[in-house]
Amino acid sequence: MRTSTTGRVGQYAALLAYLVFLAFPFLWLVSTAFKSPRELGSLYPTWIPRDPTLDNFRQAFDEQPLLRAAGNSLLAASAAAVIAVLIATPLAYVMARQRTRLAKAATGWVVVSQAFPLVLVIIPLFLVLKNLRLINSLVGLVLVYVVWALPFALWMLVGYVRAVPTELEEAAAVDGAGRLRTLVSVTAPLLAPGIVATALFAFITAWNEFFFALVLLKTSDKQTLPVVLTHFIGAEGVADLGPLAAAAFLATLPSLIIFAIIQRRITGGMLAGAVKS
Repeated sequence: MRTSTTGRVGQYAALLAYLVFLAFPFLWLVSTAFKSPRELGSLYPTWIPRDPTLDNFRQAFDEQPLLRAAGNSLLAASAAAVIAVLIATPLAYVMARQRTRLAKAATGWVVVSQAFPLVLVIIPLFLVLKNLRLINSLVGLVLVYVVWALPFALWMLVGYVRAVPTELEEAAAVDGAGRLRTLVSVTAPLLAPGIVATALFAFITAWNEFFFALVLLKTSDKQTLPVVLTHFIGAEGVADLGPLAAAAFLATLPSLIIFAIIQRRITGGMLAGAVKS
């Protein structure tokens, strides 16, 4: 009993330390966003601003087109999430229900593709989009986001599909429903929570993405929010710290809110395929 209790205390202590490690950058970001320039230059920084101000937020909107960049990010992330889910849902159904070598190979590809670094694929993607004349285009960026989000979307949805009892589909087949009708009328409604969670995860991934947007978008009117945030850093590497923190805080809020909503569903999707019915 003592060993078990000690082990649990150690686990909780490690978890607490990990949470503190994760929370520290965000809490410091929030604190910095509300500090005055004089306090930001202080030799003795504090967690809580002595004289909170909103000047950093006003300056951030005055210096950079944050609303336009947020609109570009919203458009690209929303389109990528919808398209990725529309493609991944029927593919995940086939991979979960058809236990063939091809389905197993596809599952293996999903896992292996997650190990590819961004640098490895950016040059081929750039050349393909250049030939299609989609460089500096939100359409090209959406296509890249869809391809990048598909493996994880498939992984999540396969777990949700496997959690749906096959008896329901067999009953629909007895009633004369075809495979497509069964997917649309029987399976899809049961997958709705998983589809929503997958779409929101794809949205978060595209919203926060920086590297592809930096390489593929050239003009300021097409740039997304993560790219525009780099404009608060001068040519010599000196950051306009207050406005940068304020803009970064606003850019982080959508991801935090959405992830707080779907984190339980994401965990459920990962574990659903591991339970045998």
